[in-house]
Amino acid sequence: MPASPSTARAINDRLALRLLQQEGPLTAGRLKQLTGLSRPSVADLVERLTVAGLIDVVGESGEQRRGPNARVYGIVADRAHLAALDVRTEGVSVIVSDLLGEVLAEASVPIGDGADTGPAVERAVALVERTAKGAGVDRLHTVGVGAPGLIDPATGELRDSTGLPEWHRRLVAELQDRLPARVRVENETNLAALAEQREGAARGRDTFVLLWLGAGIGAAVVLDGVLRRGASGGTGEIGFLPVPGTRGLPSATGCDGGFHSLAGAAAIGELAARHGVVAAVEPHEPHAATLVGAAVGRVGDDSAARFLDELADRIALGSASVIAVLDPGCVVLGGETGRAGGEVLAARVRERLARLSPLPTEVRAGVLGGGAVLRGALLMARDEAQNEVFAPRER
Repeated sequence: MPASPSTARAINDRLALRLLQQEGPLTAGRLKQLTGLSRPSVADLVERLTVAGLIDVVGESGEQRRGPNARVYGIVADRAHLAALDVRTEGVSVIVSDLLGEVLAEASVPIGDGADTGPAVERAVALVERTAKGAGVDRLHTVGVGAPGLIDPATGELRDSTGLPEWHRRLVAELQDRLPARVRVENETNLAALAEQREGAARGRDTFVLLWLGAGIGAAVVLDGVLRRGASGGTGEIGFLPVPGTRGLPSATGCDGGFHSLAGAAAIGELAARHGVVAAVEPHEPHAATLVGAAVGRVGDDSAARFLDELADRIALGSASVIAVLDPGCVVLGGETGRAGGEVLAARVRERLARLSPLPTEVRAGVLGGGAVLRGALLMARDEAQNEVFAPRER
């Protein structure tokens, strides 16, 4: 059935807005070339989007042509403003951006392990409000939050998780109460996968697994372009995966004895000490990542090489189980440790997986590191805001 005129207009408008976001400001003539629409149709959509306040003239074309220069149109970026939060057990980082995702301000605040829930929540919310004000933003449209723990698939809310501070769950509710904005929360590893897929190591892949190597260990699963969360939101909780080489088995309340015991930050620190790999503590960088980076920097040294070999053995062991079930074709080593290991660690894991599994699997080093969570939260917020702001209006 052919689309109605109003539906066709809405489709064309969204196509033009998507092109303006991807390509930057464009002339009407260039929009005509990229959309394949007729000149009158492009003129109509430019008028509609201008009247709606979604696009505006941002300059003139510098092309040599007869007559006046062509107007160049761009999306009105300050039509809405966004915030993104990366919520860790030790603190919160925030960025504020315009509708296109251009960062206007960023800040962070530490929150100690022993902080009471009320003061911790107040510090985090005040950080968001202060950062937005510093960017000249009076009202936030959408806030994206990345946090550890499980997201309930039915409600979209952060579930109560053992070992995580209570202020994490309270923070989301307080943001919803205090800010005139929509607030969306997602698991941190899932957001890292979104960022690596859009802007990092997983570009060009619609099926892959991101293995998060941080303080703990987890995974995000993307199959056929869709992020998979599972029945309870627990897809990717591979810290609980039983693997050989640990001193016991994991339990329903703790991942000690699971894959976490082999590849978490504490385990990497112990492994480095055993092989004599040392590194100075770097501010704002997890020490496990610093140790891996130091080993990569002197990979020709026997002790560093043995450390990386054994770490690759461990990572491959857990990854092989994921590959046997999902056959993702690609594993991205994400987080600060994955980025620090780079191609040196990725190549070692790749070679071991080729021996462990008959399923061909690329292994790529993440390029966004720990910043992938904050970037993914911003991408999520941008998608949410644009879906609303760019929605067709009744005429």
